[in-house]
Amino acid sequence: MKYIVAMLVMTGVAVNTEAMKDMSDKIEAKDFNPATVLWYQAPAADWQAALPVGNGRLGAMVFGNHGNERIQLNEETCWSGGPYSTVVEGGAEALPTIQNYIFEGEPIKAHKLFGRKLMGYPVEQQKYQSLANLMLFFDGQEKVTGYKRWLDLETGIVCVEYSVDGVTYRREVLSSAPDQVIAVRLTASKPGHLSFKAQLRGCRNSAHSNYATDYFRMDGVGQSGLMLNGKSADYLGIEGKLRYKAELQAMPEGGSMKVEDDFLIVENADAVTLVIAAASNFKNYQDVGADQNRRVADDLKKVEGKSFAEIAEASVADYAPYFKRVSLTLPTNERSFLPTDERKTLAQTKADPSMAALCYNFARYALIASSRPGTQPANLQGIWNEDMNPSWDSKYTTNINAEMNYWHAQSGNLPEFFEPFKKMAQELTDQGAQVAKEHYGARGWVFHQNTDLWRVAAPMDGPCWGTFTVGGAWICNQLFDHYLYTQDEAYLQEIYPLLQGSVQFFLDFLVEDPSGQYLVTNPSTSPENPPKGPGYEYFFDEVTGNYYFTTICYGSSMDIQILTDLFGNYLEAEKILGKTSDVGPQAQAARRRLAPPKIGRDGTLQEWTEDLEQMEDKHRHFSHMYGLYPGNVISAKRTPQYIDGVKAVLEQRGDGGKGFSMGWKMALWARLYDGDRANKIFRTYLELQCCPQLFAQCGSALQIDGTMGVAAGITEMLVQSHEDVIDLLPALPSEWADGAFEGVCVRGGFELDMVWKDRRVAEVAILSKAGKRCRIDDGAPFAVLQDGQEIATKRNGDGSLEFETVKGGVYTLVRK
Repeated sequence: MKYIVAMLVMTGVAVNTEAMKDMSDKIEAKDFNPATVLWYQAPAADWQAALPVGNGRLGAMVFGNHGNERIQLNEETCWSGGPYSTVVEGGAEALPTIQNYIFEGEPIKAHKLFGRKLMGYPVEQQKYQSLANLMLFFDGQEKVTGYKRWLDLETGIVCVEYSVDGVTYRREVLSSAPDQVIAVRLTASKPGHLSFKAQLRGCRNSAHSNYATDYFRMDGVGQSGLMLNGKSADYLGIEGKLRYKAELQAMPEGGSMKVEDDFLIVENADAVTLVIAAASNFKNYQDVGADQNRRVADDLKKVEGKSFAEIAEASVADYAPYFKRVSLTLPTNERSFLPTDERKTLAQTKADPSMAALCYNFARYALIASSRPGTQPANLQGIWNEDMNPSWDSKYTTNINAEMNYWHAQSGNLPEFFEPFKKMAQELTDQGAQVAKEHYGARGWVFHQNTDLWRVAAPMDGPCWGTFTVGGAWICNQLFDHYLYTQDEAYLQEIYPLLQGSVQFFLDFLVEDPSGQYLVTNPSTSPENPPKGPGYEYFFDEVTGNYYFTTICYGSSMDIQILTDLFGNYLEAEKILGKTSDVGPQAQAARRRLAPPKIGRDGTLQEWTEDLEQMEDKHRHFSHMYGLYPGNVISAKRTPQYIDGVKAVLEQRGDGGKGFSMGWKMALWARLYDGDRANKIFRTYLELQCCPQLFAQCGSALQIDGTMGVAAGITEMLVQSHEDVIDLLPALPSEWADGAFEGVCVRGGFELDMVWKDRRVAEVAILSKAGKRCRIDDGAPFAVLQDGQEIATKRNGDGSLEFETVKGGVYTLVRK
């Protein structure tokens, strides 16, 4: 929706009216949108500075080197192993003893028994793998001038440009969703000046052997191509059953081309287009019976005879409408047009509000590029991974990270791109139901803190992490939140069995605490913070083989908050769908007996049912803050009695941390209506945990969760909708005095275009997608117009404005 046509003239910004101007020239002239272009004056120093392209399934990281270029390639289903199960039969027999140990203050005994009886086996899971590296070798390009590389978020195309001896060379790289290929266009400004050698190199996981158990073969294809054929690694006793293929075909213009062994050699061409197709034999988490050779051949057949311009046109036509659904405009200044790495550094100390808009837009780009209907969901690194042993195996970590990847999907007007996350949840109920029965003696389904391509669901890594039984419940809450945004009852009907199955599990799993007053989870954990109290001490853990601590407990605050939302969401789903079952009354009764939040002796919100201290007071996770964000249990409006305790936790743990931590903290402070504090954390994020191309880091490892979390935090600063009212500019930083947010979505099925000036909302247009009643608040009087005519409104006691809408209707709010 772009019903408001408004252009804010920010400090020092001239509006560009020239059409089709080349981006290289625009960068030189400082005549581009600094919220949609990342650009640099040097090649990527390492993989974490390379620029990403992706079509949801195929990804590439472009380094932009001259002389020797590397384009690192990924295909989303290239994982170690093959279909397997981690379910351990009969573990439930040990559960009562484990629970008694925890209640009796002997957590280490409980930890050890859980490790022996309830951990999944294998204890670890499979790894996401790199596919290949396309290497391009250019002679005589050691020294260049006029170097630039950039990523245009409006097209999804990466470009590299530089000059050597008066000849300008350019490379353009994209990953096409309609054609399912990665395309590389190489040109020279003078005819006959493009010569290079190309090699498609495989990747092997040789951590434990020079040759390992995976393999690949590199071959030429006729006189115009290269191919790579390979097998996944055996890992943890699971046979590598994936077979994959990548093939490159070259289309030169002028000059000559030949293949020698596994090198493609181009000499004296005017231009060359390279297309790369890749696929595996993966059908689904249970079946690897596809034909990767046929898949690759079919994809190459689709682009046969197509020019790069035709491939690019189709790719942009597919991508751009999604990206352009939302635009965020924030004030710019002279620093906004600097190279992105320089800009990122300066923004830490000097205001550059549009840097936040660039980070927001990059997050939406990353989701479109790594999660499309029919693909796998975005993992810890999206679809981009160069390492055969990546940090945390680049899996789906569900004690925060996988959920955070999708926090901005609904508000960012990308609901289709949430589909892979929903499908993963549906697939997890398979082994999840088996784990519920065998490990816990319960109905329904349960899922813990990690899964992989093969959708295993049992506890993994060790009891410190594996006792997180609410991973599936958290996913269910996020599935329900998708409904709140879309108001799609057919979708709600589809996910209803998942909600009910999760509720059924916890109705069986919850037990009375020692006081007999509350129902609690047992065993439990608060990711990933160890308690400090009686019975908690360092010991040698036989599961991990390390001298470590335990986090095992009962009734962590996060568990209870997630279940409060889960039971409430399930009951609401029953009401909306008109369903009745014996589960509903049980869920309602159990919800009333869940322990409420508590403030501890030290004035902080308790992380556990017991008032325990913590071993790590600067812990990276904010698990017991779930109820404030993304949950809806704690509220500055509804539960003010907890807010001082929440702030005490945030102050204690500080504004630093990992990338995902800072994205989360931005959203938490926004929910506390403190935009300047959220903006301060954003600046800290840019300094400490943000890669040059704006992917987040988790320590030293690239992860995308923080990227997405920052976008969600920015949204929460500008608009909130979790309190059954649309709250405009609830946490606006003082630096963002003027701006526009167009196409942003809120709960209730509404899409907004909003402009503000001098920190006050100037005008709002609302598209009602579902015809629901609208409640909106910015603390000022508005007239509501439809088709230019003022309609009836109601002013509520909380100051919000309420009015009826019709599906497809557009309503303009004008300040009186």
